[in-house]
Amino acid sequence: MGIFDWKHWLILLVVVVLVFGTKKLKNFGSDLGESIKGFRKAMNSEEDEVKPQPPVTPPPSQPLNPPHTLDAQAHQVDEPVRRD
Repeated sequence: MGIFDWKHWLILLVVVVLVFGTKKLKNFGSDLGESIKGFRKAMNSEEDEVKPQPPVTPPPSQPLNPPHTLDAQAHQVDEPVRRD
């Protein structure tokens, strides 16, 4: 027994058909198929349209990563006393 019993699946199918009706289920199936076809077509067309572009190089007058400087003073930090 359990959810994988064929009797449970049959009862579930009957309830779904009674709630939605055969016409809505047929339309749902065809709409789902059309949306999957459209998705596949869009994915294939994107792969066809993608063309590699040459890398963009910055102008030679400016460095790629400009240098950064920090003005600060270092202070010695005493370690806290442990109390075990």
